[in-house]
Amino acid sequence: MNTLAAVAQILVAAAFASIPLLRHRFGAVAKAAAVAELERQQVRPAVLEENRIRFDASGHEWWAPGSFAAASLLTAALNLTGNPLGTTLTWVFSTVAFLANILILQSQLGAVQSVRAAFRRKGDAELLSIDVPAFLKAAEGAFPAWTRTLQHVRHTVVFAGSALALTAAALA
Repeated sequence: MNTLAAVAQILVAAAFASIPLLRHRFGAVAKAAAVAELERQQVRPAVLEENRIRFDASGHEWWAPGSFAAASLLTAALNLTGNPLGTTLTWVFSTVAFLANILILQSQLGAVQSVRAAFRRKGDAELLSIDVPAFLKAAEGAFPAWTRTLQHVRHTVVFAGSALALTAAALA
């Protein structure tokens, strides 16, 4: 059962790393598209930098999924070596990964509302003037066509992999 949990955890780690890698590769293109959209809306593009709005894999866009990936890999290694701590950490990290993925999915489904709320919190009048749906559509359109498929696969792998790891831990 430890091997099954470890394989699931390795897949979960890869899933968590996939989106930051994609953002690292295509973030500059997405930013250029977002800047073009802001110019079309007659909003200064500098407002992005002034408010630390990024499209690459910097900051929390990398360290959060990177931390989940590292935790999953550590737990997988412990499970593969038969260390009993692996089962304990499986309960912790697989549960947290499952719950975090719910929040990620929720934020993706409500991206327009989330971005509008973030802009309101910043209190910047220029940000508040942005047509958020058009802004997000421009940025998202700069990513490859298969990005949406990758997101669906990523969510499926994280949910199924976490559930499988938890089931293996329960049977261990």
